Amino acid sequence: MSPKESMQNAILSASALEISSLQNTRVKNLVKLTKRRERDQQQLTTVEGVREIDHALAAGVIPTAAYICLPLLNEEAAPIVVHLQQLAKTTHLSLVTVTPAVFSKIAYRGDSGGLLVVVPYLRRRLEDLPLPSTPFLVVVEGVEKPGNLGAILRTADAAGVDGVVICAGATDIHNPNVIRASLGALFTVPIAEASSAAVLQWLRAQQIQILAATPVGATLYTTPDMTGPVAIVMGSEAQGLSPVWLTAADYLLKIPMQGVVDSLNLSAATAILLYEVIRQRQGFDPHPTR
Repeated sequence: MSPKESMQNAILSASALEISSLQNTRVKNLVKLTKRRERDQQQLTTVEGVREIDHALAAGVIPTAAYICLPLLNEEAAPIVVHLQQLAKTTHLSLVTVTPAVFSKIAYRGDSGGLLVVVPYLRRRLEDLPLPSTPFLVVVEGVEKPGNLGAILRTADAAGVDGVVICAGATDIHNPNVIRASLGALFTVPIAEASSAAVLQWLRAQQIQILAATPVGATLYTTPDMTGPVAIVMGSEAQGLSPVWLTAADYLLKIPMQGVVDSLNLSAATAILLYEVIRQRQGFDPHPTR
């Protein structure tokens, strides 16, 4: 018996339910979770793919259900399946096997590796963010596109930020497209949500320098000292930052533009600023003649 056949037999023995009908109530409910209103009402969302589910499990997230399509599984999924089987023995997680047709119905994408889990919403309070002595934060106001937010989370993970704060009606962080675009970084980066006014008050109380990026900024982004506690604040591509940030920021930063277009993609601009923080904190003096 091959390793894959052994894994499939173990899944079948552990699974309490097999679904082959597209009209099954569980399938219908998973389709409903594509809508934010339904996700908010149930406080649940879906996670697809081996990497994304692995990050969620490593962060201590316990799914309420796992949907497994045996024909689509590969050996890369084996450790994840074992983990899910162990959780099913000690929690209320239910393991469900589905046909390829059903999996195609419930999955957002075709390359999910035959794995999809349903997870509860994350806690998202400012006071839950674990702040070190020199915090490095990203604040995102009003980002419209799930892909942009996901890319920012992915960059934040790579840059080692201490937290990402979402405010002012930004896109739903539990949108499956955010999880997909972040490659699961939603579960690896501490994240919080609050109003812009509440976030500003909290940053001031924590004595964190506020650096806001805007096309009308007067300060070159390499000018401020970013080696202390710092929050990089980014606005939406359509509306930019609200007056709350434009009037309260310690610096309004600009990124030089040499071409015809007047701004960068939000996730690209965020990446530039986050890596400027890294550059300065690694000991490179941004003001060598000072």
